[in-house]
Amino acid sequence: MNFQATPSSSGIILSSVVLNSIKEDHANGGTEDFLSSVSSFNANGVHEECVHYTKAPKHRKVSAVIIGAGNRGKNYAGYALEFPDLFEIVAVAEPREQARKSIQVTHALLDENCFEGWEALVKKKKFADCALVCTKDQDHVGPSVALAKLGYHILLEKPMASTEEDCRLIYETCQETKVLLAVCHMLRYHPPVKKLKELIDSDIIGDVVNINQIEPIGFFHFAHSYVRGNWRNTESSTFSLLAKCCHDVDLIAFLMGSQKCVKVSSFGSLHHFRKENKPAGASSRCLECKVEALCPYSAKKVYLDPKPSKPRWPMNAVCDIEDPPEAYLTRLTESVRTGRYGKCVYGADNNVCDNQVVNFEFSDGATATLTMIAFSEHVCEKKAQIYGTRGQLMWDEAKGHVVEHYDFLTKTTKIHTCEMSPPGWDHAGADYYMMKAFVEAVATGNNSLIVTGPKVSLETHLLTFAAEHSRTSGKIVNTNKDPRWIVN
Repeated sequence: MNFQATPSSSGIILSSVVLNSIKEDHANGGTEDFLSSVSSFNANGVHEECVHYTKAPKHRKVSAVIIGAGNRGKNYAGYALEFPDLFEIVAVAEPREQARKSIQVTHALLDENCFEGWEALVKKKKFADCALVCTKDQDHVGPSVALAKLGYHILLEKPMASTEEDCRLIYETCQETKVLLAVCHMLRYHPPVKKLKELIDSDIIGDVVNINQIEPIGFFHFAHSYVRGNWRNTESSTFSLLAKCCHDVDLIAFLMGSQKCVKVSSFGSLHHFRKENKPAGASSRCLECKVEALCPYSAKKVYLDPKPSKPRWPMNAVCDIEDPPEAYLTRLTESVRTGRYGKCVYGADNNVCDNQVVNFEFSDGATATLTMIAFSEHVCEKKAQIYGTRGQLMWDEAKGHVVEHYDFLTKTTKIHTCEMSPPGWDHAGADYYMMKAFVEAVATGNNSLIVTGPKVSLETHLLTFAAEHSRTSGKIVNTNKDPRWIVN
């Protein structure tokens, strides 16, 4: 199937005709790429590399239970809807009735396989191949340990857990039980990141001297998730670097390859969303506030303006219901009027950093920096710059699935267009590739497909904990000397 893609400054745009053709080709089965030979041009009309959109290979059907039916759980479960011959959901454990019922209806589950909590599910003998653990961060350890002891292979939402001790317990349990563990550091499976790693390993930019990684959370996203939302307080969740950027730390370690981190330092604070920054005349709730029009973080602007016609993020985190549009808007408005998502951002019980930088030093003297910032236009559109002795690489997620390579010798730039992602998947399609790898690994027993296994994931989680320890203690952490930061 050959066709021309529409030029776009942010990547390749496929027409609905092309997408339908892709789906038809996929439906016909087979193990070959079902999008091949795509000719694309960038905004300047420069021809770029061909890209391939790889379908899941044929293998036995894998069965799974979902622990936690929030946005992440629903997203991963979507793999069963897209590939029903390869993957199926057979049970759900979720305390919220509506979320539990939604999964039950979508995946046609028996009543006996729908549980109000994971504790009830693990009382039964193992009845599926694997489990998707997508509970809140602080609730990862209980189900993960119990399911591993029953022999379930585990896909675990990041972070592994909210404490060092719980992360180590999950790691040790999975090692002892010999089950597969894939932590949802989806970036390692993401085509642009795989291209970065491929180019680095080819020595095309020489020795890597520095990596600069930026995580722009987005001004309204931070207000939603880390001021009003589930990740706002270290007592009820965890610190923001772990909750938001453990996969960025993992990305840096992945790109550095065999070079191990030996030192970490970090600085950061809750700079803005504090009571002393509350504007004069501001109310405790946005819908009653006289100065709401001047506030970019207003709940009215985030959730109600323009009026949403159906549940979508972040509105579905405020009011996850299946009512018709009119009723949904009424329920959403009432939730904003009375619930925590309608509170003033300067009067919440949040205490996590809204800005943080982390510095890493590696065994060969190379360095890396990570910046986590709340105050950005772009929402979670990462930017990675890799500086080598013979060239540099740049990946800007806002520009789509492309990696830029500048060569010092020829003084030229080459654009590498990476494998495309199927539409509808979170994290620019990275979730699809992660699910594809995990399900195939469970089906075939080939654990090499999982590149975010227990040891490497624990190592990079410990680096994240080390960074936070540095921030709170004001000390440089020697990660290669203290057993606290070492995985045996």
